[in-house]
Amino acid sequence: MKKEELANRLVNKSIEAFLMGLEVFNKPTINYRTEGFAFFICNAWELMLKAELLKRGLSIYYKNQPDRTYDLSKVIHLIYTDKRQPLRVNLEKIINLRNTSTHFITEDYEAIYSPLFQSCVVNYVNELLRFHDKDVSNYLNRSSLTLTTNIRELSSEQIKAKYPEEIAQKLIFTKNDIDVTKQLENSSKFSITIKHELVITKDKSKANFSVRINKDAKNDVAIIKELKDPADVFKFSFTNLVKDIDSRLKKAKIPFCYTTKNGDSQKKSFNAYVLNLFISYYDMKNNDRYSYAHKIGKITEYTYSQQAAEFIVNQIKQEPAKIVNKIKKR
Repeated sequence: MKKEELANRLVNKSIEAFLMGLEVFNKPTINYRTEGFAFFICNAWELMLKAELLKRGLSIYYKNQPDRTYDLSKVIHLIYTDKRQPLRVNLEKIINLRNTSTHFITEDYEAIYSPLFQSCVVNYVNELLRFHDKDVSNYLNRSSLTLTTNIRELSSEQIKAKYPEEIAQKLIFTKNDIDVTKQLENSSKFSITIKHELVITKDKSKANFSVRINKDAKNDVAIIKELKDPADVFKFSFTNLVKDIDSRLKKAKIPFCYTTKNGDSQKKSFNAYVLNLFISYYDMKNNDRYSYAHKIGKITEYTYSQQAAEFIVNQIKQEPAKIVNKIKKR
């Protein structure tokens, strides 16, 4: 079969998988919609991007396994070479959901992932048109591209009350990781959120409806203070903490650098190696101001606070070109 013919067949199958994903997610009687959508949208992207590789005259087969085609992660790396590209980050988060859904999936993943799904749908439509000149509106009404969800997002405290500890910790960890990534990426190519907010105002002309505050009444409104759950404070995963600190240093124009192990070059970006040095030297995993341990079965995963990021940036500010080498010597 010629590459051009194979590419066209892959694109047609990709569109079918995409439409199946939309149908599964938007059908209210299906309880398996989050997992189902993740499977179908990943399949749609994989087929569509493989077709693009073929159009570029490239192979889609592993050299040492000529009968096995590239998986989605490999194809993404070949087409989207910038690992910080919001579209790529979005896809990698959804791939992770697809890969782990058989172990930890719950109905509350829908509320967490819906903004990522919506962005993924828009990204697919745009890339399909860009790479293959195929317009999705020829296959369905564009209003169908808006995903519908009725699941209300739970707080960490509510998640802990609803699920066993192992599932609750995994769900909280995932929720916080995505929340922080949204802030770091700040791009519609990573997430698109449709939300409704209630705001209290004293100006009646700006109000849609009126309420009165009464702490004793059953149906009136009361203003309460919310206690912070540790899992809501320590939202940075290790990877996102690296990104946040590196971004802070660059925005503040702090001349951070350090000499590599063999002493023949200098690094100017804050990276995972440097973060590990700081965590180890300052024993940050045992400091409840800086880290929080999520125990998921026999595995412990740490997340970090805003204070941790600020502390490390402040330490670097003092000696931006010397601090890493000093820590290594000590």
